[in-house]
Amino acid sequence: MIYRSTRNREETAEASQAILRGLAENGGLFVPDEIPALDVSLEDLAKMDYREVAYSVMKLMLTDFTEEELKYCINSAYDSKFDVPDIVPVVKHHDAHYIELFHGKTIAFKDMALSILPYLLTTSAKKNNIKNDIVILTATSGDTGKAALAGFADVPGTRIAVFYPKNGVSPVQEKQMVTEKGKNTFVAGITGNFDDAQTGVKNIFQDKELAAYLDEKGFQFSSANSINIGRLVPQIVYYVYSYTRLVKDGVITAGDKVNVVVPTGNFGNILAAYYASLMGLPVNKFICASNDNKVLYDFFKTGVYDKNREFILTSSPSMDILISSNLERLIYHIAGDDSAKNAALMKSLNETGRYDITDDMKAKLDKFYGGYATEDEVADQIRLVYNEDGYIMDTHTAVASRVYDKYKEETGDNTVTLIASTASPYKFTRSVLTAIDPAYDEKGDFELVDELEKLSGVKVPNAVEEIRSAEILHKTVCDKEDMEKVVRGFLGV
Repeated sequence: MIYRSTRNREETAEASQAILRGLAENGGLFVPDEIPALDVSLEDLAKMDYREVAYSVMKLMLTDFTEEELKYCINSAYDSKFDVPDIVPVVKHHDAHYIELFHGKTIAFKDMALSILPYLLTTSAKKNNIKNDIVILTATSGDTGKAALAGFADVPGTRIAVFYPKNGVSPVQEKQMVTEKGKNTFVAGITGNFDDAQTGVKNIFQDKELAAYLDEKGFQFSSANSINIGRLVPQIVYYVYSYTRLVKDGVITAGDKVNVVVPTGNFGNILAAYYASLMGLPVNKFICASNDNKVLYDFFKTGVYDKNREFILTSSPSMDILISSNLERLIYHIAGDDSAKNAALMKSLNETGRYDITDDMKAKLDKFYGGYATEDEVADQIRLVYNEDGYIMDTHTAVASRVYDKYKEETGDNTVTLIASTASPYKFTRSVLTAIDPAYDEKGDFELVDELEKLSGVKVPNAVEEIRSAEILHKTVCDKEDMEKVVRGFLGV
């Protein structure tokens, strides 16, 4: 399997090299040259556990890993760190099947990929005789940061620096990050939004002089963001797994099509579903659910991507994004894998904040449906589903749930549907509980945790319990212009 840059087809890498580099030259992203078909039947996959499905999928995408290497990575990642034996439960509520992706160490879907990425990365370093320390550089809108910190904490041969928008994450998300104890970790809030943090990280990656200087000092950068193919490939697994659970439970027959609804910010999670379909998963529609920052909704409606708009802080902060980095991979594919055409569009985005795709490209998006939910609709949906059967969902999942209801009203499509449930409600206790009853707003953050346990009957996750009284260890706040300086300080160079 060869991976190519979305901005220069001639720049290629094997899987382990693409994982190590994170980002291609000139800001391009690595994409597989071709998407291999699943070589195990859906019926047989339905008999496998999560680890076995993971191997069946990932061996096709990470072909320079030996069976022993890949199984070591998978078995090390998907173990007792997850609080349920099946890793990813699929539960039915409100006429849809919710893929609960939040049973890992930091109670968000990012754990699904960031539990395995450190193993993929250190194995890749060994395979490629890398002697430098790998410096993971990551921007987060809330969940990637803690999941990456938890994955890389005290992993030999690695350091990790995480930047987050100081006033753009939930109190639980922030406390999870700033209390991280790993000796090789660094966290900084920036006075800006997520797009500023993401742009700052990309700029540092593309600074060739800095890379050469760090190489002299024994360091090299890699990324834990979903721009890294090592993040994207493990995400394909849970779509295949959850589909085959529906087969196993007799909800569908192997080969039946399903809809997939994903609350979407950076476009990585829904892109993984798209890749799963290219591998042979039968998908009818990809329903891309946005919050009030509905840049993707507008794109799917018009074929124009335009980030020139107000940036809105919402109750679903992990989706408060106006530059959806992973959309570039989809653009490259619908441009006929034409890296020159894609590079021109990304140049336009960089210079003018927008680009228009051709009618021919737009026609290739016929399986995608864009929808969005307002803040009021998100709160209404949390209350509605809770009142129906006592199931409490987080704000991001509620965006997807409401968009799915709108989709059904608009289309009358009753295809069996999987909804990606991307975070535990314990990450967003205030938004969730005040949606159910505004009176909760008078209570403190950790009082709300106990109230949520009473209301939901779901035990407080360890991820929240351990930060109640944890000491704040990371206090750096910097301007977006100072991110490189701060990274140099962390590395002592």
